[in-house]
Amino acid sequence: MASNDIGDWYRSIPRITRYWFTGSVALPLIGKLGLVNAMSMILHFGMTVYHFQFWRPVTALFYYPISPQSGFHYLINLYFLYSYSTRLETGVFDGRPADYMFLLIFNWLCLVIIGFIAEIFLLMDPMILSVLYVWCQLNKDQVVQFWFGTQFKAMYLPWVLVGFNMIIRGGGFSELFGILVGHLYFFLMFKYPQDFGGRHLLSTPSILYKYFPNRRGGVAGFGMAPSSRRRPDDDNDTGARHRWGQGNALGD
Repeated sequence: MASNDIGDWYRSIPRITRYWFTGSVALPLIGKLGLVNAMSMILHFGMTVYHFQFWRPVTALFYYPISPQSGFHYLINLYFLYSYSTRLETGVFDGRPADYMFLLIFNWLCLVIIGFIAEIFLLMDPMILSVLYVWCQLNKDQVVQFWFGTQFKAMYLPWVLVGFNMIIRGGGFSELFGILVGHLYFFLMFKYPQDFGGRHLLSTPSILYKYFPNRRGGVAGFGMAPSSRRRPDDDNDTGARHRWGQGNALGD
C-alpha cells in the first residue's frame, strides 16, 4: 500500500518538475554509491572546454554531494525544488510546458556562464533559488510561513533563505547568483514588456513546442503574472495578454 502511495505521488508530479526532481535524486545517489566519480559531475571550465567533457554543465545541475553535514540541506533543496517548481508549472505555466521548459533552460544557461566565471562547481542551489525567486515575484504579496512560525510576504522569501544559508552553512553567494538570474528572467519576460513598454526580448524557441506542446483544459494553480502599469491606450500594439489565475497561500 505504501509503495502504491509513493508511486501515485510520484506520477502526480508535473512532467518537467518530475524530470528535474528525478535527476536531482538519481545523480547524488549515484555519486554517493561510488558508481560514478563525483568529481566528474561538477562544473569545471577547463575539463568542459579543453577535455570535451560536455556533460558537466548538465550533471552540475542535478548533482549534490550527500554527507552527514550536507544531507539536511540537500533534503531542504528537494523540498523547495518540488514545491516551487510544481507551483510554477501548474500555475502561471499551466498548459504551457514549453514555456516553462524555456524558463529552466534560460536560467540554467545563465548559471552555467556565471559558474564558469565565478568558479561555482554545483548549480543545484542557485537553480532552485532562481525558480523560487520567479514564483515569489509572481506571488509577492502572498504571505508565506517559514521556520518557527514566522510569516512574511513571499517577495522576501529568497532573501530570508540566503541569510539563513549564510548563518547555517556560510557562503550563500551561489544563492545570490540564483536570485540575480531569476530576476533577469522575470524582468525580461514580464516587467520590461509590461511596465516599460519594451519588446519581448525572450521568446520560447519553436522546437520546444514540438516536444512540449501546449495543452488545453488545464486548471490554474499558484501564481499570477504581474499586471501592466501602462495606460490602456498603450496596449493596442502589444498583442493579446493572458489573465493568470490567482495565487494560493503557501501550503494550500
